[in-house]
Amino acid sequence: MRVLTCFLPPSAGKASIAGFDVLEHPMEVKKRIGYLPETPPVYPEMEVIEYLTFVGQLKGISSADIKRKADEVIGRCSLGDVRAKLIGKLSKGYRQRVGIAQAIIHNPDVLILDEPTSGLDPKQIIEIRELLRQLAGDHTIILSTHILSEVEHSCERVIIISQGKLVAQDSVANLTNRLRGSEAVSLEVGSADGRPDPTEVQVRLEQVNGVSRVMMKESKDGRLIFEVESLQGRQIRADLARSVVNAGWNLNELHAAGLSLEDIFLQLTTAESKSEGGQK
Repeated sequence: MRVLTCFLPPSAGKASIAGFDVLEHPMEVKKRIGYLPETPPVYPEMEVIEYLTFVGQLKGISSADIKRKADEVIGRCSLGDVRAKLIGKLSKGYRQRVGIAQAIIHNPDVLILDEPTSGLDPKQIIEIRELLRQLAGDHTIILSTHILSEVEHSCERVIIISQGKLVAQDSVANLTNRLRGSEAVSLEVGSADGRPDPTEVQVRLEQVNGVSRVMMKESKDGRLIFEVESLQGRQIRADLARSVVNAGWNLNELHAAGLSLEDIFLQLTTAESKSEGGQK
């Protein structure tokens, strides 16, 4: 992230933002990025509007546009109620919003965020996630975090780095399928006249073409929950749904049951560590 933001020169290889090399054209790169480090770079003795005006001046926004730009980011980041307050008196969640506002005031192509929800309470985390979803329509967002659930909630594409090396980049769903090599489905079955017989349901699911394994996960309130795995390369959801409905049971729920991102991360980084150990 320090290479991309031109704070640190690369030791090898190349990096570019919006077509500009970070070594050859660092000022052009800086014009096109917004950066929020883990600790927001705010001045506690300044008011929100005063600080954002100051940042806008630093980023080269013209005097004619700076008030409009500051008002715009205050609106986008829901800072209207605190625009005249000292930053030092704001909650951590509001300070984080001010940090995001300073990063987007010049409308950059790329927004780089380092641990944007670190230290926030659950309500503040939800608010920041929603803000990021809104910003994603106008900016490419690079988000760095060790909170993997945050990646699942906020990101369309995942890059996993282990010991300085890129070990994977894809969507969470595609990474799951690659590691598993098969489709996994969570299935909830119920009945209008009581709980179906678990053994009967399991046997019927096992008979669906392409199914390799059926595991009963839970039984409660007249409902049965199964996890079903397919043979490699087979798609089974449609056939499973048809089998349940044809048996006269209620299909309450059917969805992909992927590995968690924590599972994926551990599998990939453990494999990379073993490979490194073998080479040594």
